[in-house]
Amino acid sequence: MRYLKSIVSVLVIATAMACSNKPEEAGIINTDNLMIRMAEIEIDSAYLSEYLAILKEESAASVALEPGVISIYPMFQKENPTQIRLLEIYADKAAYEAHLETPHFKKYKTETMHMVKSLALIDMAAIDPESMPRLFSKLPN
Repeated sequence: MRYLKSIVSVLVIATAMACSNKPEEAGIINTDNLMIRMAEIEIDSAYLSEYLAILKEESAASVALEPGVISIYPMFQKENPTQIRLLEIYADKAAYEAHLETPHFKKYKTETMHMVKSLALIDMAAIDPESMPRLFSKLPN
C-alpha cells in the first residue's frame, strides 16, 4: 500500500509540474540563458577515423552525464569529411564552463589536439527561441 501511495504522489507532483504555467517548474530550460555555439573543426585526414571515434564518445558522454548540455551534435561535410561541425547548446554559460572541466572533455581535448588543423568557435543566437524546447522532440527513436 505504501508503494502505491508513493507512486500516486509522484504522479500527482509530475502532473502538477507539467501543467504549471512557469516553465522552470515544469523542467523547461529558460531559452533566454542558452549558450549556442557552432564549432568548425578541420581534422588531419591521417587521423580522421580515430578522431571521429573519440568525438563520438565525448559528445555522447556530455549529453548523457551533464544536465546542462542540451546538445553536442557532431556533423561532417559530405563533400569533405575532414570538415567537422558541432552544434553545441548549453543551458547557460555556467553549464558550458562546467563542461570544460569534465574528465570526458579533458580526455577528448588532450587526445585529439594533434589531430586538429584548425578550430573556430562561433557564438550563435536562436532566431526562434520559442521552438528551442521542441528542438529534438521530433526525431524518431
